[in-house]
This record gives sequence, structure tokens and C-alpha cells, in this order.
Amino acid sequence: MQVEVAIAAVPDKEKRAVLAAAVSKLFDKWGLSTADRLALLGLSEENRAALQRYAKGEALAANRDLTDRVGHLLGIHKSLRLLFPRNEEIVAGWISSPNAKFGGNTPIQVVRRYGLPGLAMVRGTLDAMRGS
Repeated sequence: MQVEVAIAAVPDKEKRAVLAAAVSKLFDKWGLSTADRLALLGLSEENRAALQRYAKGEALAANRDLTDRVGHLLGIHKSLRLLFPRNEEIVAGWISSPNAKFGGNTPIQVVRRYGLPGLAMVRGTLDAMRGS
């Protein structure tokens, strides 16, 4: 029963293709290395080919963890654009810059350490900043 619920929550293939294209463009905008892209998506170093497929428009794998991660990444970008509407440099570099809110670690380091919960924590921090 739980498997059916998880599969039902994953967007259809067309939507997953749109998400793949969006996150690929976002990673380019952020100027991330291949290793950082893989880490943010929760993919192993051996899965570099997936990044190339996503950049070419192939749909994300029908995987709840992956679609959740992409949702958080797009939410992070949206929050950054709202917080810093006139500073594209901050928007582009924030994810890989040391941050006092994370003990001097970069948001990417937080995600590497804590995985999906770390990604949610990074997004939640930005959401809290928007609310204050």
C-alpha cells in the first residue's frame, strides 16, 4: 500500500521532463560542479550520465526522493529571487557560499552531510528569512 501512495505522488513523465530541464538550467545558473549537482540530487558519482540525460530534456526518474529534491531546489531559487531581487550575483552564488546560519558551511555542504533533510533545512532557512 505504501508503494502505491509513493508512486502516485510522483508527477507524470511530461512534468518530470519539465522539472529536469528546470533544474539543469538552475545548476548552470548556480555554476555548480558535476559533483555538487549529483550531491544535491542525491545521485552517486557513478550516475553522471543521468545529469547529461536531464540536460538534454529526458524526464527525471520516477523517484519520489529525486522529485522532492528538485522541488526543494526550485523553492530555494524562488526564495533567493524574492530575497535578493536586484542582486543576481547573490542569487547565483548563495548555494555555494559559506553561511553563518549553517555554522560557516555552505548550503551544499549541509545537503552533503544531511541529505534530503538537509535540503529541506536549507529551504526552510530561506523561507524563515522571507518571513522576517
